[in-house]
Order: sequence, then structure tokens, then C-alpha cells
Amino acid sequence: MKSNLTKIAIAAAFAASMALAQTQAPTAPAPHNHMRARMQHGRQMMMQQLNLSDAQKAQAKAIFQKAHQDAAPVREQLKQTRMDLRAAVKADDTARIQTLTAQEGTLIGKAANIRSAAMADFYKTLTPDQRTKLDSLHKAHQQKMQSHKG
Repeated sequence: MKSNLTKIAIAAAFAASMALAQTQAPTAPAPHNHMRARMQHGRQMMMQQLNLSDAQKAQAKAIFQKAHQDAAPVREQLKQTRMDLRAAVKADDTARIQTLTAQEGTLIGKAANIRSAAMADFYKTLTPDQRTKLDSLHKAHQQKMQSHKG
């Protein structure tokens, strides 16, 4: 069960970043552009390896665009909460820090819920062979990330 949740969480992270990359064009050079480009390349490779049909591609795009739109207010709240948290840290306002960190955790949970629900919807569009391939890709990615850590 925990293994399945891990797989879904990893898949959700891929999916969310795929949705972000498909619906947002960078307006100015940002320090994360290199990372964004690498993630987008990884997503494109994953989608090619899954060999999605045109209908599946359209479904995936719709699913992840909706998730991106649903998550927009959460992202904005999270951005504001983090700015407020930085101010509270600078002011050494421990009560406010505690409140804001709890709020941040709730917002991160909401974002994770949106990503996970989108990934579950995407996963339902896959054939059994594609699901097996996706699981294999996630496992390989997980192993690669572990090897980078240690």
C-alpha cells in the first residue's frame, strides 16, 4: 500500500510539473529555468515512452490543465503565506511563525491533493501496459534520485 502511494505521489509530481510546463510560458528568465527545462525534457521522454494515443494526450492535457487551474489559488495563498512567514521570522514573532507554518502545511496538503487526484485521473486513462511502463519509469527515477542522495 505504501509503495503504491509512493508511486502515485511521484507520478503526481511528474504530472503537476507537466501541467505547469504546458500551461505557463516563462515571462522572464528565472533561476529555475534550467531545472524547468530538464523536468520538461524528462516529461516529454516519459510521454514518448508511454506511447500515448492522441486521445490520451488530449485527456492528459485537459486533466493537468484543470489541476493547474484548480491549484492556482492555492499557489497564490502559499506564496503569500511564505512571504508572511519570512516577515514573521525576521520579526521573531514565534506565535505568528507557528500559525503560518501550520497554514503552509495545510496549503501544501491541498496542492498535493489536487496533484494526486489529477494523477489518479490520468492513471485511469492508461492501458494496463502503459501503467506497468509508468510504474517501471517511476521506480527507475526513484532509484536514480536515491543514488544521487547517497
